[in-house]
Amino acid sequence: MRRFASLLLLCGMFAGCATPSDVTENTGFSGPAPVILISIDGFRPDYLHHGDTPTLDSLAEAGVSSGMHPSFPSVTFPNHYTLVTGLRPDHHGIVSNTMLDPAIPAERFSVSHNSNLDDPRWWDGAEPAWVTAETHGVHTASQFWPGSDVPIHGIRPTDWVHYDPHVTAEQETSHVLALFDRKPDQRPALTTLYFSAVDHAGHEAGPDAALTHEAVREVDTAIGHLVAGLHARNVSADILIVSDHGMARTSDQRIVMLHDLAPPADMRIITSGAYAGIDAAPGRERSLGAALARPHQHVQCWPKDQIPSHFAYGRNARVPAFLCVADVGWTLVSDHVPHNINGGSHGYDNNAADMTAVFIAQGPAFLSGHHLATFDNVDVYPLVMHLLGLMPLPSDGSILPFAPVLRGPYANLQ
Repeated sequence: MRRFASLLLLCGMFAGCATPSDVTENTGFSGPAPVILISIDGFRPDYLHHGDTPTLDSLAEAGVSSGMHPSFPSVTFPNHYTLVTGLRPDHHGIVSNTMLDPAIPAERFSVSHNSNLDDPRWWDGAEPAWVTAETHGVHTASQFWPGSDVPIHGIRPTDWVHYDPHVTAEQETSHVLALFDRKPDQRPALTTLYFSAVDHAGHEAGPDAALTHEAVREVDTAIGHLVAGLHARNVSADILIVSDHGMARTSDQRIVMLHDLAPPADMRIITSGAYAGIDAAPGRERSLGAALARPHQHVQCWPKDQIPSHFAYGRNARVPAFLCVADVGWTLVSDHVPHNINGGSHGYDNNAADMTAVFIAQGPAFLSGHHLATFDNVDVYPLVMHLLGLMPLPSDGSILPFAPVLRGPYANLQ
């Protein structure tokens, strides 16, 4: 494992003033500062700088900020696995929040029904950062990050918990801070932390609603609690704030019924919403393909082997035979209109503006006051591994977008 010879520490309100020896003492291992990777599900970059996010605004000003393209489909579980593996969903295998696999015929992976999420067979197509770290003897921890409670390749983080929707954001950060109350050699080098409230509010009320602003404030306050707690413990950490996707406003006036695109008897709908994955009923492949190939308003459909290349999607066996993607703000509906159709949704073309995710980084590895051009979220994984001093596995990402903003020994990308 690579170790940096020395560290330059950022002195300020978030990291405090320290020397390289302080880093070794505070992190519990020689070399890089601890990395804390925080995901705020459904957080759009334009939620910043409107009075709801004083902590995040300050972190961005003291460090690095950018927009970030999610991978397709722009939904939660595929993108959280991309962030910690550097692989597109087509490559790591978590291709949707709801999916089937011919090799696992008795199961249906479904986030909405919380079913079969912890079967390692769904996840073993890739190796997340915490598995690599643990195999190198590096202590990791996770608070609710999707997949972190699964024994992927037989390994979980040293500290992990099952997702509990009743735990508040501040309780989550208090749990993380407790990890840094331990003796230095028992503290995590990598901690992943996941907040769901902003996404839930965005779905229920829409991205511009008061409920969503309230959720944004709640999470910002919790992160402020975390930052203050780390400072009080004299811990200089590299804090990475990301989201998995953005959010678009939806309406019951913008609906496409999937059964209007093709005869219901021809199709087996696997998932629907901003996009739909559809298999053909036995013997109906040609009929379904012909129906979906016709022009339709507000939606485009393709056989999986003809999905446009910019989606980087369709090679994996778990991708259904046909993909339909709605125009942003429109909803593909299978048989009944969802109750929150007048709220928000995501899953659209990952390059759509409303799907843009957020990226903020602040800590001893990063220069201050820099804004990067929008990059792809596959690049987060090689950055995390670089900060840990670990060799990344082959991935779809690159650390090069961060070369202009890395400080001191971290800037050595050789």
